[in-house]
Amino acid sequence: MKNIKLKAVVLFILMLGILPVQSQYFTEKPRVFVLTDIENEPDDAQSLVRFLTYSNMWDVEGIVATTSCWQRDKTAEWRIHEIVDAYGKIRDNLEKHESGYPEYEYLKGIIKVGVSKFGMTGVGEGQDSEGSEWLIKALEKDDDRPLYVQAWGGANVLAQALWKMERTKTKSELDKIISKIRVYTISDQDDSGPWIRNNFQNIFYVVSPGYEENGGGQYHLATWTGISGDKFHGRFIGPDFSIVDNPWLDEHIRNNHGPLGAEHPHTEYLMEGDTPSFLGLVNNGLNNPEQPNYGGWGGRYELYVPQFKKYMYEPELRPIWTDADDEVYSPITESYHTSNQATIWRWRKAYQNDFAARIDWSNTAEYGEANHPPGAKLDHPNELLVRSGDKVTLSGTGSSDPDGDTLTYEWIVYNEVGTLNINRGNIKLENAKASTTSFVAPKTDKAKTVHLILQVTDNGVPNLTRYQRVIVNVLPKEE
Repeated sequence: MKNIKLKAVVLFILMLGILPVQSQYFTEKPRVFVLTDIENEPDDAQSLVRFLTYSNMWDVEGIVATTSCWQRDKTAEWRIHEIVDAYGKIRDNLEKHESGYPEYEYLKGIIKVGVSKFGMTGVGEGQDSEGSEWLIKALEKDDDRPLYVQAWGGANVLAQALWKMERTKTKSELDKIISKIRVYTISDQDDSGPWIRNNFQNIFYVVSPGYEENGGGQYHLATWTGISGDKFHGRFIGPDFSIVDNPWLDEHIRNNHGPLGAEHPHTEYLMEGDTPSFLGLVNNGLNNPEQPNYGGWGGRYELYVPQFKKYMYEPELRPIWTDADDEVYSPITESYHTSNQATIWRWRKAYQNDFAARIDWSNTAEYGEANHPPGAKLDHPNELLVRSGDKVTLSGTGSSDPDGDTLTYEWIVYNEVGTLNINRGNIKLENAKASTTSFVAPKTDKAKTVHLILQVTDNGVPNLTRYQRVIVNVLPKEE
């Protein structure tokens, strides 16, 4: 009778939509489309180098050279070609370490050019470009998978595609297309992003809204700056800056690491400001791009209407996925730090080592001469249902490593994610650095969720990390 009653409660919760279902998203490759103002400064070229080392994980459908506030009347598609040419020299090496890398000739064929105008001056009648037409073709494909459009610079190529489709398609046709668009923009590098958000209010949009002007704008506050910094107060605070600084990049990426690594230019401001737009698409067991509030290598974002600030082009009219804070312990300062940038830099060592390993792959054709990521595996489902007061046991003993390396484990309570209000230390994990851990489900008066992360790291060079996320659904204690 007790089991029947519990099943009835579970069914009721499912019907209400309270119990989230862990996404099986990565059973298929994400579709990706890049808009880049490459050559406005070195970071776009840096990000493209990293992007190509992960291109086996995605179906890359376009790479378009665009303008931005820093490059208002020209594009630099020639630089995309240079970096893809370097990729062509090492693609076969990458393929021997992980399969699925796109052919060089294919990537060359999807490099396109956007309009050479700034923002909304490049949107409207007569403003079609090779890039906007190519994007429309991608959006019109008979493919149910979302298309992840990443704006590393200005977004007017996307704005023009939407402007044209609004005039050439029925409302139902356009609504269907919009339902598949997922946008991640690196702040607002022109005025077309706010126009898109306010005129096409059903578009899934991730952004730290605002622009930069003479150093008095928004960029130092944006989530994406956590890739290689945290808030500027005359210094970097919280994370380890040494592993995103030029000396580390020279040693592990640029020098003596093959032709693709050599295309990673010297940092002038911040390393790879555009990389967070695709880090959340890396299939590492942690990321879930359909749930930005879950957090991952690309940061964590919540759905709300942000307050209007003087550095924003115009007020936001509806909820968007935007800045959220995590509290993260830093061994550098031996203290906790709370910021939206911390949602990215908390994973910094893992994503930097991962990039270094992939550059190593590009420079050797021998599988045994490089390190490869472990496989994190749970001994139970990714979702569990318990009651307050139950002892919950979690196990990752099925994890393994393709190179036979020794594995270390760490279980993390992701306090900010889920619906149960958790303070630091509220959930006590036993043996949090063992393959198996346990805790007592906290008290709750209604169905709530807790997110825990299994982090598995090998002892290869460099150390590589993979994850599994466990969502524990906690019901009130049965009376």
